[in-house]
Amino acid sequence: MPKVAVAGATTWGTTLGIILARKGIHVKLLARTEGEAAELNRSRQHARALPDIHFPTRLTATSIPSEALEGADMVILATPAQTIRQNVAIIKPYIAPSTLILNVAKGLEVGKGLRLTEVIKEEVHPSLHRNICVLAGPNLAKEVVRGLPAATKVAAEDEEIARMARRLLVTKQFGVFVSTDMVGVELSGALKNIIALGAGIAEGLGYGDNAKATYMTWGWAEMVMLGMAAGARQETFMGLAGLGDLVVTCISPLSRNHHVGLELAKGRSLNEILSTMHEVAEGIATTRAAQQMASRLGVDMPVTRAIHKVLFDGVEPRKAVMDLFGSTFNSMHDSR
Repeated sequence: MPKVAVAGATTWGTTLGIILARKGIHVKLLARTEGEAAELNRSRQHARALPDIHFPTRLTATSIPSEALEGADMVILATPAQTIRQNVAIIKPYIAPSTLILNVAKGLEVGKGLRLTEVIKEEVHPSLHRNICVLAGPNLAKEVVRGLPAATKVAAEDEEIARMARRLLVTKQFGVFVSTDMVGVELSGALKNIIALGAGIAEGLGYGDNAKATYMTWGWAEMVMLGMAAGARQETFMGLAGLGDLVVTCISPLSRNHHVGLELAKGRSLNEILSTMHEVAEGIATTRAAQQMASRLGVDMPVTRAIHKVLFDGVEPRKAVMDLFGSTFNSMHDSR
């Protein structure tokens, strides 16, 4: 029977652990502390993140990395993006040569503006690089864990690695498609969170669906430009990992980034909003990292720049949105 370790008792990590255990895979959920692991095993649920969803028999938690990864066919990295490096450093002594390394966190590392699989490659032995893969798609955890139909994309540089990951992940309700465009799938999953912040702002300001759709279109085009500059394939952004994930993250009330945008539009400060949230809205840090990546690659990203102004430069959301629309409209007029 296959065995999977999930590093990170986040909502998405726990959800993946649950659906894999339901199909008969033995899953070890690696929690941050001994107390957290004990509570998960005692209550047989993640009460804060997924209330009323009970753990299958084959899902147990531990805080001991060696115990979690012993005999694992795959380790799923489900920690917040900005802690990926330190968490990989903790578990890498226990990753076997044949273990697949699946990143499901969606973000970019602040500082270097690196994709998370690039971070993982810097931390693990080169012999493990072939085993690295990434997952992204329109996958709201609270729908997936309820067994509602969903689809996603898993990518690796080696197609056989992606297919091996697919065989472990796929269920009757959770469709998994494979790709070799790891850069495109990973950047799609990261960048759409930035666009979702702005979509929430536009919605919260009452600008209507026309403006929101226009903004999403500009944001999607920006994702494609940065992705292609980084070596991704354009068609990846037209599929599940790109357009599919973008749409659901921009429109769903279950999206944390969309929620942050809505609250910013109400005039709440970012610190105030984050103090009431139990999990990370990855788009915030990703906005800063994407600016760094865009600068390195020479890509102009006005949508990301507008969101950056709201998050970090103290610009009022209404002004940032109207300035973006105004400058874009003027640019179009001047180009005629």
